[in-house]
Amino acid sequence: MNIYETILKNTMYKELVTDVFFDLDHTLWDFEKNSALTFTKILEDNKIGVKVEDFLTAYVPINHQYWKLFREEKISKADLRFQRLQTTFNSINYKATDAEINLLAAEYINHLSSYNHLFPYAIEILQHLKPNYKLHIITNGFQEVQNKKIKNAKLHTFFDVIIDSEMAGVKKPDPYIFELALQKANAKPEQSLMIGDSLEADILGAKSVGLHALHFNAHQEPLHNHCSIINSLDEIKMYL
Repeated sequence: MNIYETILKNTMYKELVTDVFFDLDHTLWDFEKNSALTFTKILEDNKIGVKVEDFLTAYVPINHQYWKLFREEKISKADLRFQRLQTTFNSINYKATDAEINLLAAEYINHLSSYNHLFPYAIEILQHLKPNYKLHIITNGFQEVQNKKIKNAKLHTFFDVIIDSEMAGVKKPDPYIFELALQKANAKPEQSLMIGDSLEADILGAKSVGLHALHFNAHQEPLHNHCSIINSLDEIKMYL
């Protein structure tokens, strides 16, 4: 795509889009940073004899693997919370008891939303968009945790509709969660844009029901041709 085609496409978004749907974790809310701070606290508070750095190095990819299984309905919510910790401890050769794992799983959920680091430009871009577009969230996170994150990070004033996977009964990329969000927002797919970090869950899921999409490539994934890609949230101003 040459520069003139890019400018034309950007202008078309501005003319077409009325509603912007955001993912939350890894898109606005800096999940990895907040998660690391949470584990630092709960591992130290509960005197778990591991180095936080070793734990996190193992945990981050394991957590992604278990979330994929959860998204695909292959494990339950309880399994996700327990097994990701058990697998992490096993991988670093720490013999954690079931009681310790269950305690840490509960402590993690209790404390995670108390850390509220956002990605750079998150607030600025929401302030930029709010006067001209209706803003919404579609998230695969757990309802009680996501609501706390949104409120504690002072994001709630920006969004009209917030849809989570527990409310919908399905997870992104299932088309139903996007259809439900469109229905609740009274929005048309051809006038809506989804912005998220996951190619599978956010981008392909949104496009399957006719939304436009913008991929926030927070994880430096391989380039693709499914939609435009940005590497920083302030680049959204090029499109809207």
